[in-house]
Amino acid sequence: MLVGHGGRVFRVMNRFLSNATNRIDAKGRVSVPAAFRSVLAERNIQELYCFQDFVFPAISVGGLDLLDRFERQIAAEDPFSPAANQMSLLIHGGGVFMKLDAEGRLMVTDFIRDFTAIAGEVTFVGRADHFQLWRPEAFLALQAQAREERRLAGRRSE
Repeated sequence: MLVGHGGRVFRVMNRFLSNATNRIDAKGRVSVPAAFRSVLAERNIQELYCFQDFVFPAISVGGLDLLDRFERQIAAEDPFSPAANQMSLLIHGGGVFMKLDAEGRLMVTDFIRDFTAIAGEVTFVGRADHFQLWRPEAFLALQAQAREERRLAGRRSE
């Protein structure tokens, strides 16, 4: 989408990219980065679906389309199969709905803190169609590990 501002035209991105770290305020809220709020607006995401990531100590955040994608995977399985039950435990049992306040802040609840060990700051990490909430030190360590593993494997950006 193209938008105009002051006689200039800018492209508004529709993917969550990059990362940013913000402080949690005294009331337990954190400001979602402006670039991420722009993507939420562009994609018309008003209610956030949040779930505990399957691999990383992070909370994944997206719109209803993210939940729908997982529910389609569950529906493709035999409803009584271990795979469908495990996926439901992770997606439904490990998920909540949240909303940003009028200033674009997210409440850092026990659901987030208990799973991630987030304390004073939150690192927001873009993951294309969703973003994640990380404890800053955990993100930096795992990003460095991923970079080193790619380097050792001789892979750059295949």
